[in-house]
Amino acid sequence: MIAGKRILLIIGGGIAAFKAVDLVRLLKAGGASVVPVLTRAGAQFVTPLTLAALAGHKVHQDLFDLTEEAEMGHIQLSRAADLVVVVPATADLMAKMAGGHADDLASTLLMATDKPVMIAPAMNVRMWEHPATQRNLATLQADGVRVIGPVDGSMACGEYGPGRMVEPAEILAAIDAALTEGPLAGRRVLVTSGPTHEPIDPVRYIANRSSGAQGTALAAALRDLGAQVVFVTGPATVPPPTGVQVIKVETARQMLDAVQAALPVDAAVMAAAVADWRVANAASSKMKKDGTGRAPGLEFAENPDILATVSKHPTARPGLVVGFAAETDTVVDHATAKRLRKGCDWIVANDVRPDTGIMGGSSNAVTIISGQGAESWPMMAKDEVARRLAARIAGALQG
Repeated sequence: MIAGKRILLIIGGGIAAFKAVDLVRLLKAGGASVVPVLTRAGAQFVTPLTLAALAGHKVHQDLFDLTEEAEMGHIQLSRAADLVVVVPATADLMAKMAGGHADDLASTLLMATDKPVMIAPAMNVRMWEHPATQRNLATLQADGVRVIGPVDGSMACGEYGPGRMVEPAEILAAIDAALTEGPLAGRRVLVTSGPTHEPIDPVRYIANRSSGAQGTALAAALRDLGAQVVFVTGPATVPPPTGVQVIKVETARQMLDAVQAALPVDAAVMAAAVADWRVANAASSKMKKDGTGRAPGLEFAENPDILATVSKHPTARPGLVVGFAAETDTVVDHATAKRLRKGCDWIVANDVRPDTGIMGGSSNAVTIISGQGAESWPMMAKDEVARRLAARIAGALQG
């Protein structure tokens, strides 16, 4: 709950800064105290008067305010908050944070704080995808900084893609989750979800019927228990949850790269329905019928085994690895053998024959297989499966 909590809100210099005004309003409506810190660039987009009027607090801008610095005001500011939130986190601010720079009030506060930090990145799609930004992102995540967004969307510059800041309501939900002390507070959990798409040519691909609903529900349930969730998702039909770090991929190889980049984590929940095979001779142009009636010859190659890679990682194996097994016959036997073969701690098995309605549906019936045996759960909503499994994960991590 945010009521009674003190938020130090650092506003960066980007067009998304205007959303910080609405975030202040939402935080105040929820009973939080908001202390705004406006960067010099941020002041080009929103005014100190607007922020002060909405927050009911003085807006801090200058590191060298002699009155306050006589009492080390920047140290007091950085320590008095329950959470430090950066909205928007520009490429420049992220670079300063990752590099440990402290050349203005905002960066000095971020260096001096002993409180948790959350950032909502926003920038041009090319800036977001630039290797330097991605390196900085990885550094910040390894340092324990919570990241929400960005999402795909239209940019002020006219381009479209990842880099658009999430909406204030989603940031509010993430703040609420970060301030809620749950059994997974301080834990970092990786969740994979959805199908993968393996290209045949530029317009066709191999896929499966996974909707991503169960993985999405699991990510949300783990978030609600206080975990910092890294959500790696294939092209699912359900939207990703808010308040988690979302990494979108298409293929199994892309998912493996994203998973390895997310390590180390305390737990990995591998709910994605990863394609076993990919087309080794995928065409660079759309395949055409030639009138002979002969189908093109497709050559298949085995995809990387992501679950086994994580389970047997030589240096960064999570403390708990949970795999999933979607089976159509002898479910428990196949899943039990899979757990031993992959080296994971638990397998969540289910029967995905078409008549069950599980794959792509809203309900699930699972069997949890571990070294202690198999435990079957009755059919229930996927959200309830997620809550029960998240609670069990929390119990295992607590020891």
